[in-house]
Amino acid sequence: MALFLTPDNIYKLYNIDPSKKMEGIVILHQQNHPGKEYTAHTRIFDGLLLGFMIQGTMKAQIHFLEYELNADDIAVLQPQLMIDTKSLSEDAEIVTIGLSLDFIASFPILREFVINDKVRWQPVVKLQPEEIGLQKELVTLIQNFYHKNPSPRKTEMLRYLVIALMCMISEAYSELKDQDSFTKSRTHEIIDNFYLLISKYAPQQRSVKFYAEKLHLTPQYLSTFLKQKTGKSVLQWVDHAMILHAKTLLKSTHLSIKQISHELNFEDSSVFCRSFKRITGVSPKAFRNG
Repeated sequence: MALFLTPDNIYKLYNIDPSKKMEGIVILHQQNHPGKEYTAHTRIFDGLLLGFMIQGTMKAQIHFLEYELNADDIAVLQPQLMIDTKSLSEDAEIVTIGLSLDFIASFPILREFVINDKVRWQPVVKLQPEEIGLQKELVTLIQNFYHKNPSPRKTEMLRYLVIALMCMISEAYSELKDQDSFTKSRTHEIIDNFYLLISKYAPQQRSVKFYAEKLHLTPQYLSTFLKQKTGKSVLQWVDHAMILHAKTLLKSTHLSIKQISHELNFEDSSVFCRSFKRITGVSPKAFRNG
């Protein structure tokens, strides 16, 4: 499933008890074993996303590049970045904490995570061995507070626990900087700018020439560059982003398939349905009902 996730629609899309809803924070504890399937494939969250690998392994594509997460690794995803789960070990267990943009705006340390290029291009980090135990205890404590009965100060207490966790992660990034200074390269710049373009224009524009001109590159260069650096062509990424919009509309709205095809600028709904099935393997109706 590929979805745009927000602090509001995530409860419906993941079938979370709405009584657990809290201002600015959402927490998922997911496992990959028979009978409790982990939701794979592409997600984009409209906020800061923290993924804690409790056990097992996960291979994922984060912002065009592939990573392997092992036990005790932490994934830090800035707002609007794609994460595409490629594979999970049978024993994979992940705790995910999502923080809304409003929550982020209240704390300077979180705003730094959102604009930091090093976090964007090194989204997987691990704490020092002596701190991993503290991290696990803190993540467990945060989950327990999240699920405890409502109280007047529950949200405030939870926020302070999350900030303590973020401070630990911030220290881990500071230590990485000491070892390996990060400079944003031309490769990073092109990928970042292309990502912003397809996020904005993919539902309307499917021409390689359009994106190449916006980036002041030739279509041939852009196509070759993306294929070499990310494994997908320009059109594959445009389709990827368009399908992301389509799946979100199918799952989180009551718009008809005809209305969705119009929203995505298809000449008619039959063309949209054929394109959707070609890319995903299922029809829009089957996806919506699945």
